[in-house]
Amino acid sequence: MPLQTRYTRHAEPDANGAPRGFATPTRKVELYSQTFLDHGYAPLPDFEEPQIGPVARPDLASRFPLILTNAKPTLFCQTQHRALPSLRKRAPHPEVELHPEAARSRGIANGDWVSIETPEGSVRARARLNRNLDPRVVIGEHGWWQACAEIGAPGYDPFQSHGANLNLIIGSAALDPVSGTASHRAYLCEIRPAAGLVSGSRSGPRSLSLPTAR
Repeated sequence: MPLQTRYTRHAEPDANGAPRGFATPTRKVELYSQTFLDHGYAPLPDFEEPQIGPVARPDLASRFPLILTNAKPTLFCQTQHRALPSLRKRAPHPEVELHPEAARSRGIANGDWVSIETPEGSVRARARLNRNLDPRVVIGEHGWWQACAEIGAPGYDPFQSHGANLNLIIGSAALDPVSGTASHRAYLCEIRPAAGLVSGSRSGPRSLSLPTAR
């Protein structure tokens, strides 16, 4: 459609000829949020210890010592496009990134299928080693379920432990008090070699993959 891109809508004049500004009470970019304060929340951002983490839940951390966060693969859009051969060839499997030290202590090599386990359950992915990570942190991938029949790439059942749906293993008891979202950025987990799956990288011998930090 013949739409016109508006790059600086905040600078466009309003009915009185003044700059329109932003959709905030002050019409400015706000670091201090009066709206948050009016509703009983802190007006400035600050760090709060995750509710499901090694400090808040040492009882869980003894069994699930790794901190799980997750990200969206940049090749795809949310949960879509894994059925497109041109993209799926570049990322055929769900992956979980972990530090080589964490992998070595668990008997895991680059490309191995592993089980990502939390108090809520487990899912599977392929290990991708990244020495830029803190050894205590692992990064899962959001959005895997589609198959790509054209290249024989499988789908992943989003409701089963042999699938790759991280939503299955993130509980809903600890929600963000402002947004109501679940703890997808900080949770506790353990990574183990997945039983019954062939280990090894996608093609050729196993090798150490060292991507840059996210």
